[in-house]
Amino acid sequence: MPRTFATFRREGLLWGRFGLRAAWGIAAYVAVWVVVSGIASFFAFAVTKQLTRLMQAQMQAQAHPGAPRPEAELLFTPLFVIVSDGLPLLAMLGTSWLFSLGERRPFGAYGLGKHRWRDVFQGAGWGLVIMSGLIATLHALHLLVFDGCALGLSSALAYGCKWLFSLLLVGFAEEYFFRGYLQYTLTRGMWGIGERLSPSNIHAVAFWISATLLSIVFAGMHGRNVGETNLGLFVVFLAGMTFAYALWRTGSLWWAIGFHATWDWAQSFLFGVPDSGSISVGRLFVTHASGNPLLSGGSDGPEGSAFVVLALLLALVAIRITRRGVHPKFDQTPTPDDIAQGSSAAIS
Repeated sequence: MPRTFATFRREGLLWGRFGLRAAWGIAAYVAVWVVVSGIASFFAFAVTKQLTRLMQAQMQAQAHPGAPRPEAELLFTPLFVIVSDGLPLLAMLGTSWLFSLGERRPFGAYGLGKHRWRDVFQGAGWGLVIMSGLIATLHALHLLVFDGCALGLSSALAYGCKWLFSLLLVGFAEEYFFRGYLQYTLTRGMWGIGERLSPSNIHAVAFWISATLLSIVFAGMHGRNVGETNLGLFVVFLAGMTFAYALWRTGSLWWAIGFHATWDWAQSFLFGVPDSGSISVGRLFVTHASGNPLLSGGSDGPEGSAFVVLALLLALVAIRITRRGVHPKFDQTPTPDDIAQGSSAAIS
């Protein structure tokens, strides 16, 4: 007897209480991201005329295993960031939209919801203030030295706008990938574990298990960055958990997107320090770290400093005083049998 769609539903292979099983959605989503990210990286190197440079650096690295990683010779420019992060972001939004149709859920359930500009601007303000405070602390303790201004007024305005736009894309792309569709879908995939661990707090348990797993992956992916340190990777994990708390508290990604964007903008452009080990082209100031790398951050930049833990604690306080939003709920979706019978079961 041939297997039908409804047969798989009864066996639980494809469908569960919340619709398509989380593992299938996550696998398809990540597969699209991997393919599009690879294509976007190729185009980013091509449009910034660094493709030949990358190939030469890779050949040198193979010939001299002890030499610096190839990426160390590449240029971190606004155009490179716009292409390498913008294309995957569009692909992820499109994929999530298709999933929202297939799962019969609102597109906004995956972390976007309403366009909450107040949350965006609040997050952006706090990101700029807290990173500025961290920079001021490092400078006051002689752990960060300003060597001079690198740009004139017109160039500073131009690069400032370019970097703000490109890093807004970075914040949007990273937050949506790790805490958008994946966070929502993995949370419903962890629902059964939440039921066993704490029947009275199922959603919270499932959410934070998912957030922890995704924050580990978030930190692991930053390990590819040049100049990244072990402490820096741990801080990236803490940052991922902080942004997950922003999602939990506000009910959307907008606060975290704003914070993420200006946090990176302050490092990459405004103060000219390394951002997860990357030095940007067109930074306002030229700086260098001084003293103990554990305190200064060394090649990783301020994110590799032990003081950044205090900065993230301040971010948690800022999130706490932000108005509380409503997080999407998980209601049972129609099964293929229900659909065939014309059922109108309520869904989220």
